[in-house]
Amino acid sequence: MALERSDVEKIAHLARLGLDEAEIPRTTETLNNILGLIDQMQAVDTDGIEPLAHPLEATQRLRADVVSETNQRDAYQAIAPAVENGLYLVPKVIE
Repeated sequence: MALERSDVEKIAHLARLGLDEAEIPRTTETLNNILGLIDQMQAVDTDGIEPLAHPLEATQRLRADVVSETNQRDAYQAIAPAVENGLYLVPKVIE
């Protein structure tokens, strides 16, 4: 599928791109090259090939899930303007 000048002008209008007359042939060629590459990629036989979740199939090293800090909720809430049952009270913003 090759794009023509009118197609590129329509695409540029829809994308709100201001293309000069000199840029339209170059843009048309570039878009046609991209579409040609897509056609080549779609022509590749991928039957029997399972898709990868990640190209490297690497697992991420994780740290142990252990508590590393002490509970300081009481100290933080002691300086809060309003607290009730361990929760911060904030003024109503939306009516």
